[in-house]
Amino acid sequence: MGYIKSALTALMIFSFVFMRPSWASQALNNKYGISLLQPSQTDIKNTAELVNSQGGDYGYVTLVIQEDDRDKSKWQDIFDELRKHHLVPIVRLATKPEGENWKKPTKDEAIGWADFLNSLNWVVKNRYIVLFNEPNHATEWGGEVNPQDYAQVAFEFAKVLKQTNREFFIMLAGFDASAPHYPNQYEDEEIFLQGIFQDSDLKIQDYIDGWATHSYPNPGFSGSPWDTGRKSIRGYEWELGLLERLGVLKEMPVFITETGWVDTKLSRETVASYYRVAFEQIWGPDTRIVAVTPFVFSYQSAPFSGFSWKKIGGDEFYPQYGEVLGISKVRGSVEQIESGVLSMQLPLELVANSNYQFSMKLKNTGQAIWDEKDGYKMSIIDNDSLPFEYIFSDIKGVEPYREINVILYLKTHKIEGQRRVQLALIKDNEAIIKSKVWKFAVLPIPKLEIKASLFPKIEQRGSGFEVQIFDEDEKLVYKKKGLELRSKTVTIDEVQNVALGKKYRVVLLKKNYLPRQAYITFRKDNNILKLKQMLPFDLSNDGSLGFDDLGAFFKDLSQTKLLIP
Repeated sequence: MGYIKSALTALMIFSFVFMRPSWASQALNNKYGISLLQPSQTDIKNTAELVNSQGGDYGYVTLVIQEDDRDKSKWQDIFDELRKHHLVPIVRLATKPEGENWKKPTKDEAIGWADFLNSLNWVVKNRYIVLFNEPNHATEWGGEVNPQDYAQVAFEFAKVLKQTNREFFIMLAGFDASAPHYPNQYEDEEIFLQGIFQDSDLKIQDYIDGWATHSYPNPGFSGSPWDTGRKSIRGYEWELGLLERLGVLKEMPVFITETGWVDTKLSRETVASYYRVAFEQIWGPDTRIVAVTPFVFSYQSAPFSGFSWKKIGGDEFYPQYGEVLGISKVRGSVEQIESGVLSMQLPLELVANSNYQFSMKLKNTGQAIWDEKDGYKMSIIDNDSLPFEYIFSDIKGVEPYREINVILYLKTHKIEGQRRVQLALIKDNEAIIKSKVWKFAVLPIPKLEIKASLFPKIEQRGSGFEVQIFDEDEKLVYKKKGLELRSKTVTIDEVQNVALGKKYRVVLLKKNYLPRQAYITFRKDNNILKLKQMLPFDLSNDGSLGFDDLGAFFKDLSQTKLLIP
């Protein structure tokens, strides 16, 4: 089916040299998908609603990237949209049109492709790659049919991709199983595969992770879903049998990257019913199949508009969309690379019976979007009971490469010796990112003595003082009213909510007096703070000296007593 579609070739590197990607055969897998080719945001949204409907999640989409369209920003934006909508990309590599043919790729182009594909942050750990398109058509391979040349190019691409990143999951091109033996134009798939695998020096089977197939319902893309054989929607069974006869004995998961019925001979209602039969009774029960991405979600012109699921020139869909939309699906479980950085500077000494609020930076450098609805949350790892209660702020919509502030709210209780704990980002009760070890102790509540005096008083005593204490972020952490000045000292026997070794701003307030402030670093004991003399010039009680204080003085002359020694 690939007369004008681009192609992608992929092979695996020796299993004893590079670790082979897994395809989560034992995990829950939603094999529903569709071919998107070059999607818009609307197409991605509509596709997610289709393949992830009725309980489904993480369905598949097949995309095509041409060599002259390797725009990192464009494709990263597409991948990020797929990530948001829980769609797994299968990427088919393509060259570019040259006249009536697709340009033949060369081995020395592999490095450029590998560098580009590796520069993208993929949606899931497995980077599904299909190496070109139906090379048993001359139009897809520079105007010639050459299985040996395809094998050499595919081998080189697979080797370079694997050397670049072992997470690339390589598949050969999907072939046209209905193509005849017609020299210089087409080659029978069986003969073509013989040409690929006959070179014992390549051992190309050792470089393939999965099998991409174009299992179309022929003849005329109009066959019954119940047909069998190489020209049916079960054509992959014939291909797997052929591979076994050719000595390729490894079991490979199957990706039906193209299939589908055309509306030239069948009604759209019949096409819809065929898709239901195929998904529910043919492809669905077959455990060898990982994904099925029919051709094509949207094709708005000839020659492939007959395959399109989206109607031409509008936002409506043909009946097969609604039919597949209503089929029950599996909530897919995918493996994503989890990585990130948790940056924090927490105090080493807390005090008992206190409340704290600590801020830290959390940066996502992995593949998943962190959100509490998907099981992500912050926690403290400790095997013993903690000497405090705590909660973290919620984790919501943290996309890759985004950094957020996380707040830890903490309330201490009793005095505790030194403890060692770690902060962690948890998903489904498993730590995926851990902080460095936080060593801390909970110590007795410290005492604070503030040395102060009132101008122009001779007897330095009084009442009605207030103390406010602010942390380094200018957040009020402690306040106490009704304090007394005795012998030039305001004493607070227990200052809660402070961390020892940290600097705080202490403000002393009294009605009609200008505030005084200074900084102190709290210690276990001997916390003595000396302030400048307090002046009785804030008669408006706004915390500053101004003309309004003069007005307040003349409005209430009894305040002259403040100036009496």
